[in-house]
Amino acid sequence: MGWTDAYNYLRNGAAKLAGNEAPRTDGDLPLGARIGSVVGIQQSPLLRAVSGGSLITLPDADDTRIVAVSQIRLKQSGGLYRYYLETGDLDDKEKFLQVYQNASGEVSEIMYCTQLARVIPQTAEDQDAYTGQAGAGLGDRSYTLWREQLNDLDLDLELIFGAGEGVDYWRDAGDPEVAYMPPFTGTEVRLDDASGSTGLRQDMYFMPYVRELRGGGHEYLLITTEIIHSVNGDASKRGIHVDFVIGIPVEQQRIVIQ
Repeated sequence: MGWTDAYNYLRNGAAKLAGNEAPRTDGDLPLGARIGSVVGIQQSPLLRAVSGGSLITLPDADDTRIVAVSQIRLKQSGGLYRYYLETGDLDDKEKFLQVYQNASGEVSEIMYCTQLARVIPQTAEDQDAYTGQAGAGLGDRSYTLWREQLNDLDLDLELIFGAGEGVDYWRDAGDPEVAYMPPFTGTEVRLDDASGSTGLRQDMYFMPYVRELRGGGHEYLLITTEIIHSVNGDASKRGIHVDFVIGIPVEQQRIVIQ
């Protein structure tokens, strides 16, 4: 069963028939990943990032197994995949490897990503800003994270901010001289088990922002508005939220998936 079949399987809320083993839906993924695969990450790039003031959260000792996989369908060439070590559905925040496969089928970028915060837009104006419907907001040339926004998080704010009150990120897309560009859009289908009978489907509006860390290297701030259309095939479970995710590029040779 391929990804298109998995999409329809999840959308229709199909379930594995009792006594029959459903075919796997998580095949043909970049790096040979599957749900249940064990992931090894050499942490030296992450440790360097942390020492340079990054907001990334290092992997825990038990963050070694892929618990869900997703494909993000974009209106551009190539494919974007996420291999979740934590889905964030319970109390833990999302942790995942984001893998970009170019139009030639080659893996050209891998990022280790951890969720910084999730917010729920409270007004129509907030939703317009986070989806770019107002021609401003998500897609602006820059974005600033302020120290006071992160006071409740377990972070070394002195290392991150120094004497400043904010850190600036710059849009990693389009002409840097253009004040605004519409966010990218896509649909994410996440599979939480190999049969594809559980998971979710959601539309996404997203924009990557980036800053240079002290001592070199880059840290990405991925801001994504997610509009959930179904959970485990149940279309009544809808919602909207905005995820702020920190990403650090990791070389492919530092990743082992078995």
